[in-house]
Amino acid sequence: MSAESPSETRGNKVGTQLGEKLKGELGVERSQSWQIAPDLFTSFKYAWAGISYAFKTQRNFRVHTGVGILAMILCWILNVSNLEIAVICLTIGAVLVMEILNTALESLVDLTVGQTYHQLAKVAKDCAAGAVLMAAIVALLIAALIFAPPLWTNLQNTLH
Repeated sequence: MSAESPSETRGNKVGTQLGEKLKGELGVERSQSWQIAPDLFTSFKYAWAGISYAFKTQRNFRVHTGVGILAMILCWILNVSNLEIAVICLTIGAVLVMEILNTALESLVDLTVGQTYHQLAKVAKDCAAGAVLMAAIVALLIAALIFAPPLWTNLQNTLH
């Protein structure tokens, strides 16, 4: 039998209360394999663990992070407006969020179907990957709209 710290006990109590509430309201019973973070710091720690996992294990997340950094450097070099920087930041954030959601969904599907093939698992994974692809394509279009005019101006000034 393991001893729980007061914060773990409080977290389990909150989790049990929420589980009972869900069971009562939704008729769904949840096992105690999940736990609510007992405090804000722990919530951030779990969130950072997810971001770190994506960065360490997902090649495309690292690629998108690198492209995002390059885009921010280009913002600085081209001296784009604050509004355009905000749009670029939101676009980078959207692509990275989609990558993390894709990773989470793929992990959940793998947990559910294990080593077996299921057509719906394929559909779920393909749709999640497609969402990332769409976000990346939109990001490229936004980058082209923002970066093309100053790049073109700089090119013309260099050639004349």
